[in-house]
Amino acid sequence: MPISPSSSRTVLVTGATSGIGYETARQLAERGATVLLHGRTAEDALAAADRLVAEAGVDADRLRTYGADFTRLDQVESLAHKVVVEHPHLDALVNNAGMAAPERHTVTADGNEIAFQVNFLAHYLLTCLLEPALTSDPGGRVVNVSSSLHRTASISWADPNRARRYSRLAAYAQSQLALTVFAADPRVTAVSVHPGVCDTAMLPLYAHEGGTPAEGATHVVRLCDPAVEIVNGAYYDRTERVDPAPAAAEDRTVRRLSRLADLLVGRTA
Repeated sequence: MPISPSSSRTVLVTGATSGIGYETARQLAERGATVLLHGRTAEDALAAADRLVAEAGVDADRLRTYGADFTRLDQVESLAHKVVVEHPHLDALVNNAGMAAPERHTVTADGNEIAFQVNFLAHYLLTCLLEPALTSDPGGRVVNVSSSLHRTASISWADPNRARRYSRLAAYAQSQLALTVFAADPRVTAVSVHPGVCDTAMLPLYAHEGGTPAEGATHVVRLCDPAVEIVNGAYYDRTERVDPAPAAAEDRTVRRLSRLADLLVGRTA
């Protein structure tokens, strides 16, 4: 499906310094969007912007750079506040930043299992704080870059940090299920997408070979296109809308996850 021009649109892409995030940013900028590039540090984001200009010929005026380490929720908050001030209207947010869970159980300074925080909780907090910008005009949307591995997961409600029984694959899959469930949250219009198995840092979790990050990015960019109609909570396997794991379609699970996430990111009263 051809992608319509994105001139005058503003899109924030997390994890835009490599892999699918970098290619998503490139394709959006090439179509005329103003792209807010997020990297773990401001220097990483600036380096990615310089590469897009030098290697892809992207117009530097189309790029803005931001740094925030998602293992630090205070940096996520700072990122959100800066974006809202500088871009009070945001057309799309691509929640793409992610990591493979480490071999050994690791907890952030905020007290959360690291993959659950980086892959889900940080994006949950960021999306909640960006809600005013995403809903300032009709049509704002969120695209969660999820994974087919969400189907293998369960959320350990009593022990989301998986401190009692840790498995790196189970921890990663849990984070992807949570991100997929979060797409059905009614506060903003959102979808989740499995962009296919791609040759990125995540490849060892899936297979020995995969498609290019650019191929995966096309499926993300398509869902950012306002000409593509979406339904809140929909899940896509590349271009095909399919049913997610049953838990992702349960209103009770969506509400329960929101309560848990609010608690873990400190948004409770």
